[in-house]
Amino acid sequence: MSATDMTHDAAVELSGLRVAFGKTQVVDGVDLRLDRGQALALIGESGSGKSVTLRSILRLFPAGRSRIEGRISAAGKDVLALDKRALADFRGGDVSMIFQEPLLAFDPVYTVGRQITESIQRHEKISAQDARARALALFERVRIPSPERRLDNYPHEMSGGMRQRAMIALALACRPQVLLADEPTTALDATVQIQVLLLLRELQRDLGLSIVIVTHDLGAAVEVADRIAVMYAGKIVEVGTARQVVRDPHHPYTIGLLRSRAEGAMDKGSRLQTIPGSPPDLANRPPGCPFAPRCFLAEDRCRREMPPVGTISPGHDVACWRTEEASAAYRAGPQPVAVEMA
Repeated sequence: MSATDMTHDAAVELSGLRVAFGKTQVVDGVDLRLDRGQALALIGESGSGKSVTLRSILRLFPAGRSRIEGRISAAGKDVLALDKRALADFRGGDVSMIFQEPLLAFDPVYTVGRQITESIQRHEKISAQDARARALALFERVRIPSPERRLDNYPHEMSGGMRQRAMIALALACRPQVLLADEPTTALDATVQIQVLLLLRELQRDLGLSIVIVTHDLGAAVEVADRIAVMYAGKIVEVGTARQVVRDPHHPYTIGLLRSRAEGAMDKGSRLQTIPGSPPDLANRPPGCPFAPRCFLAEDRCRREMPPVGTISPGHDVACWRTEEASAAYRAGPQPVAVEMA
């Protein structure tokens, strides 16, 4: 697919994306689309390629140590065609990112307010006073208590939840079209996690943001996302609306993720269902479907041939040879997810 073939009304569109480090193919042929004003959750186990896919949108990997192939369109721009200066303007201006650990993302020797105002001044020609006023308004928007005083805090002087809110404020500082969130609730306690997820959803709706969130938590995905893409061994194995993926999964891996949630326990004290085995070594991929060695429905064809992506229903695509058997097995077994769908 050429750059001119990419859909211009998509906020983010990936076509045939492949990312390799040395000889190891970490992301292998990903096709994804995010419409403007929507939120997409990318879920899967650690090591499935979620964060690599997300960071590829901003080209955050050193060119000499990585190889990116395919097409990346974000905020109407062909990302892989951007030169160094255009890429610097693109990062933070058109597309910004909430990193997994804000304590590491912020510079420890400068106040949080200074870092946000400098970011604004880097992208826009406004005074330091006006930039600080916008930073203050953002702190108020993300509900940081005593916002004027907190602007002069160093990162270590804030709690984890407050730092994450400050990270969101920094990401929004230059009014991006697309917001990328890499495990934004991982280091937070349960109460703060919910607050941050609700804040992201509110900001997405109020500001018309397009959001891609990486998470291994299906509950977080359902809370924030319009669509969910399930990733395994560098490939998208199922993608659809949140309702389609959670209520009507057709890939055995998606079913395994759903049944392994604590919310899925039918009786108090009952054992959680787990996915046997471990994710494959990406440096030595097995032939056929990468999930076959762990799959309860695997047959000989699964171990020989990678299944193509097929459409189950409009907007719901799955890469599996045995989609109907997987769906029937899910419907016949315990229903693990009890969530209110928006």
